Amino acid sequence: MYARSDLPISFPGLFGDWEFNPSPVALRLGPNGVYWYGIIICAGLILAVLFCCRQSKRYGITEDNIYDMLLWEIPLCIIGARIYYVIFYLDLYRTASGGLDWGRMIAIWDGGLAIYGAVITAYVVLWLFCRKKKIVFGAFADLGVMGLLIGQAVGRWGNFMNREAFGGETTLPWRMRLWTSTTEYIEVHPTFLYESLWNLVGLLLIVFVISKARTFDGENTCFYFVWYGIGRAWIEGLRTDSLYLFGWELFGVPVRVSQLLSLVLAGTALAVMIVQKRRHPHGKDALFVTKQMALAAVPEEAESPEEERSTDNDTI
Repeated sequence: MYARSDLPISFPGLFGDWEFNPSPVALRLGPNGVYWYGIIICAGLILAVLFCCRQSKRYGITEDNIYDMLLWEIPLCIIGARIYYVIFYLDLYRTASGGLDWGRMIAIWDGGLAIYGAVITAYVVLWLFCRKKKIVFGAFADLGVMGLLIGQAVGRWGNFMNREAFGGETTLPWRMRLWTSTTEYIEVHPTFLYESLWNLVGLLLIVFVISKARTFDGENTCFYFVWYGIGRAWIEGLRTDSLYLFGWELFGVPVRVSQLLSLVLAGTALAVMIVQKRRHPHGKDALFVTKQMALAAVPEEAESPEEERSTDNDTI
């Protein structure tokens, strides 16, 4: 199903006849203009960075570490999100002769990004960055997942402005009405809203519950994959624009890539979390931030006797 981007959005079960008709284009500049989607994604990124900078000391990470890492993360994550999308929509980028249309494949301005491609790329880049800087990967990842949740919660509202990433038809009170033509409409699950709220709740749980009881580096990260994986698997089952796994089927049902990946990641993360909690049941002595604080607390070496005598001789 496709919705017309020039026709109103409404929630008839909540607000009656009230309608909202935003243009996907915020500024008419250049051949394509500046889209609200891009502005909202940028706003989510800025909020995520600011929040992580405020939280960084609790994880033994400096603000300089964050900014240095972002110089690599941002461009590479955009590329990763595009590659992931193209791989699972490859037939859209074939020529009439069956070859690949490389021009269309790199035309990111025409749309086509997948959040899991960005997440996977983010973790690979972060792992390499941590090895280079001699930072514990789990500690930096525990900080980063909070930024991810903020970016994902805010970014989904870009889908709202574009009238995309919605679910199947429903009669629930919070259904969203979208027009497919000037005379026909559909009433669907607002899955962009479901995922935005799910991510917001996940962020609050990490900040106020999980991080308070953190006993190993990577605990926030495990919880993120469990929480996001469960939510995404549920929400993906409602959507009408899912990426499918090369036409494969399971029990006669097409396999949705993000749904399968979500379940695998959630199960793996839960297993790792259980094992690590058993290894580190109490205390925070093994955390990277604890060790960094201990190093910072070590007083400078006392001045040597030779230096003291030299200082005394120079005094008049």
